Amino acid sequence: MSTHDLYVNAPVEPGWHVPATGAARFSWDYDDGRERLLALYQKGKDKQWDGATRIDWGIEVDPYDPLGTPDEVLTLHGTRHWAKMTEKDKGDLRRHYASWQFSQFLHGEQGAMICAARIVESVPDLDAKFYSATQTMDEARHAEIYGRFLHEKIGMLYPINDNLKGLLDDTLRDSRWDMPYLGMQVLIEGLALAAFGMIRDTTDKPLPKQILAYVMQDEARHVAFGRMALRDYYKQLSDAELREREEFVIEGCYLMRDRLRGVEVLENFGIPKKEAEELSEQSEFLHLFRKLLFSRIVPCVKDIGLWGECLQKAYLDMGVFDLGDSNLDLLMTQDEEIAEALDRERFATEEAERVTEVADAIAAGAAEKPGDQEE
Repeated sequence: MSTHDLYVNAPVEPGWHVPATGAARFSWDYDDGRERLLALYQKGKDKQWDGATRIDWGIEVDPYDPLGTPDEVLTLHGTRHWAKMTEKDKGDLRRHYASWQFSQFLHGEQGAMICAARIVESVPDLDAKFYSATQTMDEARHAEIYGRFLHEKIGMLYPINDNLKGLLDDTLRDSRWDMPYLGMQVLIEGLALAAFGMIRDTTDKPLPKQILAYVMQDEARHVAFGRMALRDYYKQLSDAELREREEFVIEGCYLMRDRLRGVEVLENFGIPKKEAEELSEQSEFLHLFRKLLFSRIVPCVKDIGLWGECLQKAYLDMGVFDLGDSNLDLLMTQDEEIAEALDRERFATEEAERVTEVADAIAAGAAEKPGDQEE
């Protein structure tokens, strides 16, 4: 079945073409590089994995409750619309929300793959080109995995959200080589990490937990890469140049905050857009979700040297200013540890099952009488 057959609302166009800008930069210095970045590149090579084998795709998923979402976190819960919904309607709503969330993850990962490839092309330093090449492969794997989950387990997709598309468009159209870092590595990746983490830490379903944990293990490296490269570069910029980047961050943060309401889902349940927006804004869960979404991005922005007065005011307005002192390194370490623990648990279980199978086979063979065997 074609992907286009699974879209709830058909995309306006079959593809999206963004004009490329900026120069492709070659470097003839092949034996030098920043030690920290080359170490990250080595880690990127060592940590490559295959989504077809590391993830247990045999796990069954109920498409009408793919994430174990409690009723209380659904925007319509407690409204007049909820009172009219049947159990089937509620299952459909959970399916649509999961499809919408993972569809945005999927589209964002394709955007990350393209931005990483753009960094390979445009960044002046060879060590950064090396690492970005490993990230391009990571993002391709993530898009493959999210696409498979949506096709095989949920059977439904949503088009890319307009605000996510707008931020990707701004990021890719800018000719300055650092903008794909800032737009993708810091903004989109940072916010995606928080969204992934919230679902990873609350779902009781093993397949989405595996997918999100393993993707987050990769993304922790990507954010570290962006921090290293931009922190070094932004030390060299003038105040005016830094302010330009801060304005980009402010606009991007408002876009990303506003894209995460899922209004498209409510519209597909017959709720007018204006009312859908109002209901979303009244959701206590959404307010908590938004604050958590910025737990990765605010400390990263501060760390790379973008912390001017206008940016601080914007974060005060969003209610996330205090997150600037969060321990980003600790969060990234936890992401890696969770994935490694999941691997140990899963493969220990599989090993125990294999040992049991062998023991049973040996016991069955020992119990078999010689006369029962064929000559």
